[in-house]
Amino acid sequence: MNTLGVLKIRVRRGINLAVRDAFGSDPYVVITMGGQALKTRVIKENINPVWNEELSLALYDPSLPITLTVYDKDTFTADDKMGDAKIDIKPYIDAINMGLEGLPDGVRVDRVQPNRDNCLSDESCIIWENGKMTQNMILRLQHVECGEIEIQIELINAQGRRGGLYI
Repeated sequence: MNTLGVLKIRVRRGINLAVRDAFGSDPYVVITMGGQALKTRVIKENINPVWNEELSLALYDPSLPITLTVYDKDTFTADDKMGDAKIDIKPYIDAINMGLEGLPDGVRVDRVQPNRDNCLSDESCIIWENGKMTQNMILRLQHVECGEIEIQIELINAQGRRGGLYI
């Protein structure tokens, strides 16, 4: 199966994550898509962790679900789940396929509003800057009492050029 490109997911930070242990939580993030799974490092005793880590997934099928799950690292027992969220890349892929290369820096190509079909906690902007298109998101974690994760996505296509996807 041919790859359409590499999807870079920058996991920036966690906001008000759930407390799972007496002394706080030791969170890390796992991102899964189509049999691929990548994880960030563990941040000790912090419910507002800053990762600033870039995870890269090979994108074979943009319709495959991408799941972000936050866990609390435990030493002697199974790691506790601290919530999850789906990353919806369809609006981003649609924006790439508009063929808008050459725009001035800082142009907002699209805005995605939170709704019941996505996990956004706030408006998400797709921006053209420095010759590439990115989308910033703050995802509200589901199946947990509180917590959000801030990420950014960017696609680099299989030809090594940023932009146009051939779907």
